[in-house]
Amino acid sequence: MASMKSLQLLARSRRHPCAFLLIVQILGMLLYPMIETTPAGHVAFNLFGIVVLNLTVYMVRRTPGLAWISASIAVPVTVLLLLQMVFSLPQLVPWSAGLEALFYFYAAGSLVAYMMGDRRATTDELFAAGATFTLLAWAFTHLFVLIQALQPGTFAAAVNPEAARTWTELNYLSFALLSSTGIGDVIPLSPQARAVASVEMFVGLIYLAAVVARLIGFTVQAPQR
Repeated sequence: MASMKSLQLLARSRRHPCAFLLIVQILGMLLYPMIETTPAGHVAFNLFGIVVLNLTVYMVRRTPGLAWISASIAVPVTVLLLLQMVFSLPQLVPWSAGLEALFYFYAAGSLVAYMMGDRRATTDELFAAGATFTLLAWAFTHLFVLIQALQPGTFAAAVNPEAARTWTELNYLSFALLSSTGIGDVIPLSPQARAVASVEMFVGLIYLAAVVARLIGFTVQAPQR
């Protein structure tokens, strides 16, 4: 029975890789705050990041994007994350964060091309809309991590304003900006951080207006397949 359920889950993940990626990312966001303050939690999150990288590369293969490009970015990111886990090298954080941001931006762009490639809204494309939003939020989160690593103290918050912001705090800021629901209690202080925050708000508005609204229109016009 367990093996049958595993096979069914595998089949569904192949039919709807975007849904599987979306679920994994949401689970990561919910679970990571519980462990991110511990050394073991940092290792676990890096391992989780490697899993997400591999899932995203597989997902890109289903889009007009080129899988070899995403894989060529994912490989050095994986090496950098492994080095950070094994040798605790904080100086590698800017490099891994920058490459991860590039990787997720490329994956999000590939999904947008996938959704814009026809004039119908399939079930997988609807899941892709959610996965793309999450990928964009993660991409900007890693940009914030990069800026913070290069300019310590560039983000402030109501709790421990002088401390470096955690990944969860920066991810919360990213989702708030991308969804245009506010800025929360994490505030960018440097001109560079504010510039990136402004770009993220613009990207979020364009994505919702141009991509999500288009899919919703197709969903209303015709039944899903």
